[in-house]
Amino acid sequence: MAEGERQSPPDSSEENPPATQNFLIPKKEIHTVPDMGKWKRSQAYADYIGFILTLNEGVKGKKLTFEYKVSEVEEQAAKQNVPVYEFILLACAIEKLVALLNTLDRWIDETPPVDQPSRFGNKAYRTWYAKLDLEAENLVATVVPTHLAAAVPEVAVYLKESVGNSTRIDYGTGHEAAFAAFLCCLCKIGVLRVDDQIAIVFKVFNRYLEVMRKLQKTYRMEPAGSQGVWGLDDFQFLPFIWGSSQLIDHPQLEPRHFVDEKAVNENHKDYMFLECILFITEMKTGPFAEHSNQLWNISAVPSWSKVNQGLIRMYKAECLEKFPVIQHFKFGSLLPIHPVTSG
Repeated sequence: MAEGERQSPPDSSEENPPATQNFLIPKKEIHTVPDMGKWKRSQAYADYIGFILTLNEGVKGKKLTFEYKVSEVEEQAAKQNVPVYEFILLACAIEKLVALLNTLDRWIDETPPVDQPSRFGNKAYRTWYAKLDLEAENLVATVVPTHLAAAVPEVAVYLKESVGNSTRIDYGTGHEAAFAAFLCCLCKIGVLRVDDQIAIVFKVFNRYLEVMRKLQKTYRMEPAGSQGVWGLDDFQFLPFIWGSSQLIDHPQLEPRHFVDEKAVNENHKDYMFLECILFITEMKTGPFAEHSNQLWNISAVPSWSKVNQGLIRMYKAECLEKFPVIQHFKFGSLLPIHPVTSG
């Protein structure tokens, strides 16, 4: 695909799949480096990157605190060409997903770290994860309507993959990608509408980030596949993409301001990118230019639109085209490994 070319989001014809669809338990398909070609040609890759770019466009110039007023529901429903009741159902699905993430958060409180010799990788995480492993399908079933119950085992796999690895007690961009895949699958079966990018990113994904940060801090999780000072961030990537889109054409905040402690403290609740910067400065000591060199360099880019475009290119190159990350990605009926179909 030519650089900068936009790929389409998941085809709306694939949403609300027929009850006869054969759902599959997702499995690994990328076993060797040459298999990466299959991934880049796959329907899964096309749908995944299309989903990421659609959300990127939807949050452009909007604050995290953006809210629809009740009086605007009919207007928004008309704008998206859907019945009002569908718009309300979407809101219910969003609230149910937030409730699911709140449950994961509560389980952290119920599973305190254990005393152990090593500082990192607290083994209590395995107890927490075992609970999710046991309950994942039940949690997903609270979000998915009963007529789509057959999809639950497939979709639940992506939820389990999205919170880190229980053997290594680590977390990284591959796990983050699994959560984006989880949301993409919910769009493909019609539980979420890809049109409502704002609620998906600001309500659900942002809550996911909060829970992941709590996991990382509570259990001192290792960064999976971290490039250290040469990487963008130890744990996340997508909030930098969507967060830079939020800041496009901001009247005051420019990229140079995100290394300004005062600007971050005053604006982090409105912008995902600045929330990420705040978390980094809380977790790391020393000069920002030393512990986060890539981000320091990005602060010199003249505009947020250029930052956003550069981060999308970097995400493809450093995450989606790296075998150590994609070897763990799983493919089923909703995100299939078969080559992309025309149209």
